[in-house]
Amino acid sequence: MPAAHAPLALSTNGLRPPKVVRRAVVLAAGQSQRLRTTSGGGSKLLLRIGGVSLVHRAVQGLLDAGVEQVIVVVGHDGKRVAAAVGRLPSERVRIVTAERWQDGNGASLAAAEPLLKSARLFAVQTGDHIFGTGVVDAFVKAGEPAVLVDDRERGATDEETKVDVVNGRAVAFGKHLNGPVVDCGLFLLPSEIFDAHRHAAAAGDCSLSGAVTLLAGRRPIQPIPIVREGWWQDIDTAGDIGVARRRLRSSLGKREDGLVSRWLNRPVSTRLSMALSTWHPPPDLLSVFGFAAALVAAVACASAVGWARAVLAGVLIQAASVLDGVDGETARLQGRAGPWGALLDGVLDRIGDSAIVAGLSIWTLRTGVSPEAAIGLGSAALIASFLSMAVKDRAAALRLPAVNDSVLIQALGGRDSRCLTLAVFSALSLPAVGLVVVSVTGALVASTRLWRLHPRRF
Repeated sequence: MPAAHAPLALSTNGLRPPKVVRRAVVLAAGQSQRLRTTSGGGSKLLLRIGGVSLVHRAVQGLLDAGVEQVIVVVGHDGKRVAAAVGRLPSERVRIVTAERWQDGNGASLAAAEPLLKSARLFAVQTGDHIFGTGVVDAFVKAGEPAVLVDDRERGATDEETKVDVVNGRAVAFGKHLNGPVVDCGLFLLPSEIFDAHRHAAAAGDCSLSGAVTLLAGRRPIQPIPIVREGWWQDIDTAGDIGVARRRLRSSLGKREDGLVSRWLNRPVSTRLSMALSTWHPPPDLLSVFGFAAALVAAVACASAVGWARAVLAGVLIQAASVLDGVDGETARLQGRAGPWGALLDGVLDRIGDSAIVAGLSIWTLRTGVSPEAAIGLGSAALIASFLSMAVKDRAAALRLPAVNDSVLIQALGGRDSRCLTLAVFSALSLPAVGLVVVSVTGALVASTRLWRLHPRRF
């Protein structure tokens, strides 16, 4: 079996702790003829996917990964490309113009040489590549010359740059090569790359692949496979844009999502988030809208009379649950996720939950249940719900050993499942039963999590 077909392994770099490179370069100088119709003749790096331009997304991803400074090399449509990253911190982003950008992306990288002469190692990303969450973060800590590769069976095309791997080293790069290992457009390179480019250009090859191939003959370049479940997409054609949108949308969920979120809420909320991203709405404003939807659902519950209003109340509860995901998804799409937004969303969620339970308690009272029983049911539902979340949140805050929830607990333990339960029983005109079920399941989830944590903690 050829060495290029062998599974690749991530370098551990000995026992040294991983350290993020200080500087990075985003190559954003080229002109894509195949996307000329879509881009209107301008730079394809200005195309927006998920409401954010390709160049802005590339720079933001590197900054979020911990890189201190990103150098953006522009050429074709340079002023507009530079303006597209104008909202990012000016002290962390530098714009460099490549006068010879038409010669190839190797010549574009060479324009950044004056700023990188003293750099031991720096990252290079081609700006028309999009990466899934965590991919860039893991790669920039490699600590040695490296290339991010995809060695999974994926049907590589003739337009993708292949990588020849021999004895665990990348030795050649080019579209003409054979084999399944593909260059993902992300490198860690030493300053020697500029001398390698000069020699490659003298031989008639001004591409980045040519320079890196020459460098690989002088010192080892580690092929680092993309992280498990990670994804990337090169944007060369209109079809690639559609694929990137689908992959980006599918990545908006969270690992800790419950079954209801994964199979019911996210398929709706992520499509809504992608549609709204065109207008670049503030995520905090969307949190307020989600909260308002919960209040409307609470009022509908408190005033429900007859089957039609009961169904409406159930639909509104579930709609509020779906809308609750839009703010976070939009924040991740725009690279604007942060602790303040998470705090605001959490506080508004708890108030919204309390309002819905209060509305159901009022509805229960109007069905003939005693005031004491109605208040007791509402209180039990809130306490059990908050306890199930508090146990998980406190365990994470105290850094207790992680305990994976069973499928049953995943199905019952989240806000998504509680809202769906209340929505279903509301639509059936059984508000009291909904409160009882939420109380029982919440208590079950909280006690199960405590029981599973106890022997590990003490």
